[in-house]
Amino acid sequence: MRVLIVEGNPELGAIWCRHLQRSGCDVVQVQSQAEAIEVLQTGPVDIIILDLVLEEGSALAVADFASYRHPGAKVIFVTDSSFFSDGSIFRHVPNACAMMPARTRPEDLGALVEHYAMH
Repeated sequence: MRVLIVEGNPELGAIWCRHLQRSGCDVVQVQSQAEAIEVLQTGPVDIIILDLVLEEGSALAVADFASYRHPGAKVIFVTDSSFFSDGSIFRHVPNACAMMPARTRPEDLGALVEHYAMH
């Protein structure tokens, strides 16, 4: 299973990355929209863990590009913001499958990745 992590906080992204790698995932970690688009152009991904509020670029642009380039890829949004807390993200982003707080434990995030990769 190939996972793309797009997280502006490199330390947080690294925690998630190490946990998913220990679970057997092939993980690519980037920090910006431009880097994420580059990864999506080079090959398929199964799951994208995507910080909703990127410091460099737009998370919605990444999700939109992924839905075009890899229609089967699911997006798990993570955020510390209350933006889209009403669930409207699922109306705006058809490949969104979950929205979690950034403080979610790596084990829980890993369980979500495994669940959505199988479905």
